[in-house]
Amino acid sequence: MKEERHYIFNHGQLLLRNNGQTYEIPRKPISAIKNLHLFGEHDNLLLYTSESCANEVELPQGYEWIGLRESFNLLPRPIYIEAGKASEILYFDTHHQYCGICGAHMEWHTPISKRCEVCGEEIWPQLNTAIIVLVHRGEEALLVKAKSFRRNFYGLVAGFVETGESLEECVRREVYEETGLTIGNIRYFGSQPWPYPMGLMVGFHADYVSGDIALIDGELREAAFFRRDNLPTIPEKLSMARMLIDDWVEG
Repeated sequence: MKEERHYIFNHGQLLLRNNGQTYEIPRKPISAIKNLHLFGEHDNLLLYTSESCANEVELPQGYEWIGLRESFNLLPRPIYIEAGKASEILYFDTHHQYCGICGAHMEWHTPISKRCEVCGEEIWPQLNTAIIVLVHRGEEALLVKAKSFRRNFYGLVAGFVETGESLEECVRREVYEETGLTIGNIRYFGSQPWPYPMGLMVGFHADYVSGDIALIDGELREAAFFRRDNLPTIPEKLSMARMLIDDWVEG
């Protein structure tokens, strides 16, 4: 019989077990759960996701509810990625109970897809794709402070890809709409899952071409070019923004 790994959530928080030295995912539920779903298998372990039934659960000693973002600093990266996927599967299930074509009930068809029990319509989790870009101007980089940032740090220009738009077109549009700057030499850096709740972040470097900073669309509070030796507070290492900034700082 295969062992199991259970990603259990309660209002967006993930249940972790502190074994005294490290944090780990429980191998079995420790309280009443709902929406239990087998979503994969890894290293001969069956991967389950579920929700805690109660708003407040009395946990055994050594167990804690930890925010998914915060778990990045406590779990090995592959386990954090699995936890993000588990969270997205629960979100997908909650938001797709009924068929968008005929209104009938949707049933699980595969570990990551659902099918209408009446008309047969099949659906899979839909990712919201967003770009994020570090703009170079000589030895400086463009950093911005968005109005939506909850903490006082500078990040990078970012935004969602629109229908009918390529990634590169989105990069150019977002930079111009947010700062009034024209850019070129757009080059791919990397991507990462962003399960908050259903995102895919795609990172780019680009070069400044022309223009003066003007906060056009009202999404930013501040924007400026900074040198490596004069950086303001920047995002935590969890984010693609930090990965891009670190890549630039390290040359």
